[in-house]
Order: sequence, then structure tokens, then C-alpha cells
Amino acid sequence: MTGARGKAIVLWGLTALSLVTLSLPTLIIIGASFTSGDIIQFPPDGFSLRWYERLFGLESFKGALLRSFYVSAVCTAIAIPVGTLAALGTVRYRIRFRRALQVYLLLPFTIPLVVSGLGMMIFFGEIRILGSLWPIGLALCVINLPFMIWAVSASVNALDDELENAAANCGAPPVQVFFTVTLPAVMPGVITGALLMFILAFNEFLVSLFLVDSRTVTLPVQIYNSIRSVITPDLAAISVVYILIALAAVWLLDRLVGLEIFLRSK
Repeated sequence: MTGARGKAIVLWGLTALSLVTLSLPTLIIIGASFTSGDIIQFPPDGFSLRWYERLFGLESFKGALLRSFYVSAVCTAIAIPVGTLAALGTVRYRIRFRRALQVYLLLPFTIPLVVSGLGMMIFFGEIRILGSLWPIGLALCVINLPFMIWAVSASVNALDDELENAAANCGAPPVQVFFTVTLPAVMPGVITGALLMFILAFNEFLVSLFLVDSRTVTLPVQIYNSIRSVITPDLAAISVVYILIALAAVWLLDRLVGLEIFLRSK
């Protein structure tokens, strides 16, 4: 009994240590964002919302934030049909060279981001689309597509074939079976993958750095440009904005899919 109690204490101690290690940087940056001083420090020098007021008064920040949302929306809109169909095709159907196709679809995940960014910059420049926002969303979709495929594949593997067969036996054509049976059944994976794609695209810096210019700067690149000159508490306020967006994504995932289902699919 004593041995079991000791193991439980050690387990809870390690769990608490892990939670503190994971949470402490976030709590520090949140506290630092409310400082009334002129430098980032913790504990904060007083309490003030001045840096949030300054942040949302900057046109450069608001413009970069909106551009990041636009790029993430483009990335997600492309990833949903492409990733869903790719997952269904490679998991459910015995197509020729399926293994090679699966490896090819996961290839962007294995290539260093600096190589992907440089290659896309050269390619987009050659076809005269560099300098627009939507190609950035396309590029971020390409490099993060494996996450969408993995998320949908987990739902596809759990799909019961008999449901589709029953719909087909009732006379439903393949397109109707897809939209009324297959797609609703894999929707948890689609929603999970879409949220992952949105967050990953919103946070992506390295590839975006190669593809933006002064008119199309996204928020991660804007932060990079800011810290090259001076680090002020408004950067901590920007970090809190990122935290809030991530929390909103987790909340939305819980509402639409359920965190228990999401964790089980992993």
C-alpha cells in the first residue's frame, strides 16, 4: 500500500512539474504584456493596458493581422477538399502506386522549410504571382497538407464500409453516397484537420518570409521585423493575441468535434 502511494505521489509530482514547465512561459509572457514600464520584464512594473492600446492603434499590426487571417483562410479552403479526397483515395481505394502516392503526399513534411520557401519563391516569381497574398496561402497549404491528410485518415479508418454499401444498395448514386454518408462520417477528421491547417498557416514564419513583400507582410514576419530593431512589451501583447487565437481554436474543436474524440483519434 505504501509503495503504491509512493508511486502515486511521484506520478502526481511529475505531472505537476510538467504542467508548470509548460505553463510558466505562457504565464510570464501574459504578465509581461500588462506592464506599465517600457521594457519586457516579469514581474511586470505595475499594471497597465497601454501596450494593448498601442498595439491595436498600429495600422501595421492590424493590416498584418488581417493578412494572416486571409492567408490562413486560403490555406484552409484549399486543404479541405484536397486533403479529404487524398485521405479517402489513399486509405479506402486500391489505386495503383498507392504507397508511392502516400509517400509523395507526405513529402512536403520531410523537406526543410527553408528549401520549400526558396523553391516556392523562385517558382512563384517565374509565373508572375509573387507579391500576392493567395499564393502564400497556397504555399502554406502545400507544406502543411500532411496534417490534414493524417487527421482525415484517422476518421476514414474508423468508417464502417457497410454504411456506404447500404446506401448504394438503396439506390443512391456514388456522389450522393459521398455527400450523405461518407463526408458526414469523416467530418470530425475534416474539422480537426481544417483547424490545424488554419493555426499552422497563421503561425508559419519561415516560408512566409520568402514570399511576402512590404505590401503583403503577415503577422509572424511583422513580429520578426519588429524584434530586429527593439523588443518592447507590445510584442508580449502580440503573443497574447496568438494565445487567444489558439484557445479559440481549441474551444471550437471541443464544440464541433469534442476533445475526447480528437484525443482518441490520435
